[in-house]
Amino acid sequence: MKVTTDRRSPPLTLAIAGLAAMATYLDTSILFVAFPDITEDFGDTAASTLSWVLNAYTIAFAALLVPAGKLADRLGHRAAFLLGSTIFTVASLLCGFAPNVGFLVGARILQGIGAAVLVPASLALVMAAFPRERLPFVVAIWGAIGAASAALGPSLGALIVDSFGWRWAFYINLPIGLVTVLAGVRYLAESRDPDVQIPSLTGVVLIAASAGLLIYGLVESDAVGWTSAQTITALGAGLGLLGLFIVNQKRTDAPTLDLELFSLNNFRWGNLGMFAYNVSFTAMFFGMILFLVDVWDWSILKAGVGVAPGPAVAAVLAPRFGKRAGVIGQRPLVMAGGLVAASSGLYRLVLLDEGADYWVDFFPPLMISAVSIGLVFPQVTSAAVQSLPANRTGVGGAVTQAVRQFAGSFGVAITIALLTAARGRDNLLSGFDGLWWLVMVGGLVTSACGMALRQDGRLAP
Repeated sequence: MKVTTDRRSPPLTLAIAGLAAMATYLDTSILFVAFPDITEDFGDTAASTLSWVLNAYTIAFAALLVPAGKLADRLGHRAAFLLGSTIFTVASLLCGFAPNVGFLVGARILQGIGAAVLVPASLALVMAAFPRERLPFVVAIWGAIGAASAALGPSLGALIVDSFGWRWAFYINLPIGLVTVLAGVRYLAESRDPDVQIPSLTGVVLIAASAGLLIYGLVESDAVGWTSAQTITALGAGLGLLGLFIVNQKRTDAPTLDLELFSLNNFRWGNLGMFAYNVSFTAMFFGMILFLVDVWDWSILKAGVGVAPGPAVAAVLAPRFGKRAGVIGQRPLVMAGGLVAASSGLYRLVLLDEGADYWVDFFPPLMISAVSIGLVFPQVTSAAVQSLPANRTGVGGAVTQAVRQFAGSFGVAITIALLTAARGRDNLLSGFDGLWWLVMVGGLVTSACGMALRQDGRLAP
């Protein structure tokens, strides 16, 4: 049973909680823009190693999202929010000071831990502050803050990196963290659910280690070969630990991801669609920035501005498509969104080359991708969560966000692996062609998952 000590200003709670959550999502898109400068600064480090600057954050974030959310329910959302904000802010400072790649990766793991504690507590505080009848509208605003930060990330990140260097991509979090912690201490009310069961640490370790090994196998495959003992061992161990994780989750009384939820049709297919789409979306978004910098020789600032219209348009379209989904259901929108995404990959495969014609070759598929983002992301999330029983929406929503973060990690890993292999062959464009093929395949798989969704959201398997 949820307990709230008092109820203070709901709009102020939304502002504080939303600002902190924005920093966690902004951090990923900013790092995509900062990655070329980080690579240049640590020029003696392999790209496959540097990819952990991106992936360490998302793996830690994803692996701890559900257990941290349950811990916040048990100990108190305000306390967890303040703790997560503090960890994230301190880790951001350490990232900015990082003297080497190993230190930076360690600080990014700490950042991911802070984000995992902060994000579910942020949403829980918002839900506790508002009356139930206003929750659909308020949660939509909270979610829109994440979409807006994704739109802001490339251009803001490019401006910061171009003007001050990549370290300021982390320092920008410091004033945000200071404001949210100080305002949170003064204005946030505490809420908790003392009956929530804390997940076993074993599940957290198994899923994080499995993802880490699988991604390691992907990013190192070019250096040592797909058939090398090192690659086969890493991928095999990763799959083995994933199997152990599944067995552990079925047997434990304190599951990390609660695999029983995947017996629900729309939860299962919604999350599979989320995974397929976000792998290809992350690879596409990261790849577009690297294409502009590495192939067309654009500056970081120009590249950031060049990709910014995509997420901005997606943020505008998403709520409109969401309203349409209320009339016709999520199924046709997800199916259409996947096909639209596949067409954007085909456009890039056919037209994108060394010729720097932004308005003909780059901008049209950017807009096509924006349409697909608005069609897919909100709808697969909504379809998955709406299929859940009322008492499982919190943990189910956290599982969906964890799936999205893990998919992003694999998208980054595949991007680095394809481009590193292409550079080794002295044919960089072939690596980008591989990314555009991935976008096509991811879109088609997403459409197939959409086809399996039920329009009425029934809970039966």
